[in-house]
Amino acid sequence: MKDAPGTYYFAIDALTPDLLPMARLAEYLADLARLFGHREHVHFDRIMPGSAVLAQRVEDDYANRVRERLDAAGGNGPVPEDVADAVESLNTRLAKDNATGRLRDDRDAEIIIFPGRDRLRPRTFGPFKQLCSFDGMLIRVGGKDGTVPVHLQARGGQIHICNADRDMARRLAPHLYQGTLRVSGDGRWERESSGKWKLIQFDISEFRLLDDAPIGQVVEKLRNVKGSGWKQFDDPFAEIMRLRRDS
Repeated sequence: MKDAPGTYYFAIDALTPDLLPMARLAEYLADLARLFGHREHVHFDRIMPGSAVLAQRVEDDYANRVRERLDAAGGNGPVPEDVADAVESLNTRLAKDNATGRLRDDRDAEIIIFPGRDRLRPRTFGPFKQLCSFDGMLIRVGGKDGTVPVHLQARGGQIHICNADRDMARRLAPHLYQGTLRVSGDGRWERESSGKWKLIQFDISEFRLLDDAPIGQVVEKLRNVKGSGWKQFDDPFAEIMRLRRDS
């Protein structure tokens, strides 16, 4: 590889230029732009033959600044957060393409190794069963089988897809689009290799209709209950917040 000083080569072992879709090329170039930084001064040069090798050239005035970022990514010095994010994104993309990658400079010195498909991944765990609950408006009850899908829409818009037997489905049906329900039951969870927990299945065993009244009305009701003690608080809202913190 004999090019002008400041040229770097990113090689993808499992792909050749004719097998690299244009959209995928754009994604790799976007990650490399984040890795190199100084986007206005780093230029894509060409794709070289053989394994897909992406060549990029750094302007002379920015050569030292870019090299510092690349050396940090290669294990020499503290790694800036945006550099670490770019390396992680490249490794993830390579793993999806069943590939590994290497970044070399114009002297053919290896700067960064990207393990891609060969990197160690955290183990998945589960599934585990755990009692849990969800709040939301009932927006759908339906199905022909003994297990009936039930859809709840949370206030933020997220849809919780749950299961119920036919008897529970009949009890839930009158509450369609009627206020907020809290459903409880057994949830089956699995931790993905990314560390994120994913709900696989949720079976409703009980539910109750929540009171959607404004908190001012709720406090007033509490204060009017004989012997409740709520009238002694000058600031009942502060007491509610204290109880929430202590619970």
